[in-house]
Amino acid sequence: MDQVLHEAVQLQDLQQKADLFWRLRCSNESLLLSTSGDDDEPDGITRLQPPGGLKDATPRAVRAVLDKRPDGAMGRRALPPTPHATPQPEPPPRTKPPTQQAPRGPQEGGGVGVVLAGPGGGYRFYGEPIVKACIENGTSCIDISGEPQFLELIQLKYHEKAAEKGVYIIGSSGFDSIPADLGVIYTRNKMNGTLTAMESFLTIHSGPEGLCIHDGTWKSAIYSFGNQSTLRKLRNASNLKPVPIIGPKLKRRWPISYCRELNRYSIPFLGSDVSVVKRTQRYLHENLGESPVQYAAYVTVGSVTSVIKLMFAGLFFLFFVRFGIGRQLLLRFPWLFSFGYFSKQGPTQTQIDASSFTLTFFGQGYSKCLGTDQKKPNMKICTQVKGPEAGYVATSIAMVQAAMTLLNDVSDLPKAGGVFTPGAAFSRTKLIDRLNQRGIEFSVISSSEV
Repeated sequence: MDQVLHEAVQLQDLQQKADLFWRLRCSNESLLLSTSGDDDEPDGITRLQPPGGLKDATPRAVRAVLDKRPDGAMGRRALPPTPHATPQPEPPPRTKPPTQQAPRGPQEGGGVGVVLAGPGGGYRFYGEPIVKACIENGTSCIDISGEPQFLELIQLKYHEKAAEKGVYIIGSSGFDSIPADLGVIYTRNKMNGTLTAMESFLTIHSGPEGLCIHDGTWKSAIYSFGNQSTLRKLRNASNLKPVPIIGPKLKRRWPISYCRELNRYSIPFLGSDVSVVKRTQRYLHENLGESPVQYAAYVTVGSVTSVIKLMFAGLFFLFFVRFGIGRQLLLRFPWLFSFGYFSKQGPTQTQIDASSFTLTFFGQGYSKCLGTDQKKPNMKICTQVKGPEAGYVATSIAMVQAAMTLLNDVSDLPKAGGVFTPGAAFSRTKLIDRLNQRGIEFSVISSSEV
């Protein structure tokens, strides 16, 4: 393929997926793909933003973009043609590969393939077939799932299979949870000592029209909370050893607390960040011998009125999510039960343009001259990750740059393939530098010895 191909693709069955993956293998090219599972489920991946996410996509990449407009409609959208583009030849006919030659992954010098997967309707329903097909066809996969049950299930079931094929399955590579996961790693690298514990505070900034979130996130939360018992069973079945705690144990804040450093109220962040960061810290400790970092995540709330609204929304949510009929009501009326924070239409373009996020980290630890066996840490550090609108723009930038890093920084990835968190896969790559160049900025605010 001599030019970047722009096309909109909807994959509705495994046969279509297999055909497209076969085209990928035959062409030895890279595929940047957004998939959808169901026309009636206009949630999931979003719009890839070319200015920040795809401007450095090379002719090696096939770009497939599924446009899901803010009004909830979904359809095929042709992107502007590439300058000097030429007609693309038809792919070679599908024939059975030689049985004696297994597919080769990136580490073995084979054709590199990357699928960016965002199945509509939730990863717990549509994500596993994509992962399975990728592994069978020797293709690496990056997704933007924020569902801990799906992420941990995929790691438990497919890590060894992916390692055998030499491919990388990297989850949560959007706003959930690259800023948090790599933010912890960035803070650790910038601290002149041993980082032992961190808290993060997410602040969402909105414009005059306020804030609105697509109900796809709302649905994921409903299914996640409605199946917490399944997640507990999954974690018990994994039989993982506890990660050691270095330094004083990090104390959890109250459900509603006041952050003096930011002068704002905060509540626990119920996304996948904590789960992803913990898995990353386990990997870094067990495989690279690094000191694990304790982590807790919160989201700031601007006013007392907002706190009261969130309290009632949380109470309604936690009550109704326990029952089948309650979950149906939550799914049918997201705007009502979330007090306007979630809707089936999602944000308008004006709301997207005016929105941004700031993720502030407060860490503590020990200087190099002081052992970690001391009772009280003697160092503090504050860092930030700032970026554009989280759900559409920042997610598009993060997932595409993760794919470009997977293609270009092969020598800095884990030696064998497998199922990884972003931090586990990209801790030694240049992904943070790539993000800094494209609007997701990592910076040190302060660092001091107590």
